[in-house]
Amino acid sequence: MVWSSRPTLEGAGVRLKRALGPDEVERLDPFLMLDDFHSAEPGDYSAGFPFHPHRGMETVTYMIRGAVEHQDSIGNKGVIESGDVQWMTAGSGILHQEMPRRFDGMMQGFQLWVNLPKAHKLMPPRYRDIKAGMIPSYRPEDGVEVKVIAGQVGEVRGPVRDLVVNVDYLDVKLGPNLDFDHEVPRGRNAFAYVFEGEGYFEEGSKHLVGKEQLVLFSDGQEIWAKAAEKGVRFLFASGPPLNEPVAWRGPVVMNTQSELDQAFEELRRGTFVKEG
Repeated sequence: MVWSSRPTLEGAGVRLKRALGPDEVERLDPFLMLDDFHSAEPGDYSAGFPFHPHRGMETVTYMIRGAVEHQDSIGNKGVIESGDVQWMTAGSGILHQEMPRRFDGMMQGFQLWVNLPKAHKLMPPRYRDIKAGMIPSYRPEDGVEVKVIAGQVGEVRGPVRDLVVNVDYLDVKLGPNLDFDHEVPRGRNAFAYVFEGEGYFEEGSKHLVGKEQLVLFSDGQEIWAKAAEKGVRFLFASGPPLNEPVAWRGPVVMNTQSELDQAFEELRRGTFVKEG
């Protein structure tokens, strides 16, 4: 199954493309959302994402080109630069902001949300800041490069480990007419999101998948991709479904409506962020 991302306005007025969201949760559990923010016009992204809350999920920010300054309510701050990844576990609750810096040329980044199981919804918040140079690549042949952020390809293992939900997250780049295959165990949901070039994602298929399109794979299907004449680059993610109810409102994802109501009541009272 293939679908196109949808234009969306988020934060203080950031124009982005939403590749998956609430409508796709049942198909892609444990993944909740994938946003693709890219533009050569600073006016499309400079307003950024001022302070806002999160609870009950993980947010994974991956910058392709450009930089985003971040700061939160428990004293963390820094800059996510080109090629860097920030894997934030919101857990019991955090307030943070992400403000893109003006960039000369096409700025591009992604934010993926991974759900947390009920038993870990209220775990202490934590960060993993992964610099570009820490992300290893799998190169089986000239023209094929797989950056392994989380999970393993061949003998190459990603730097993001000790995850609550054992997901794979890859950045795959294929030169013209080259292909790549990757075995995904049964019982995992998996998708690819194309952000450069175009390619084929099923052997024998004549259907080209291009920029800003997402491919949903079948359970137990070996992942196969082949680049078209100009090459292709895509994100790939897979993970085991939690098979739990999802109660979602804005930046908070819980299991029940009463848990959502409690979270927003705590926001009103100023008790959302837990101490210790």
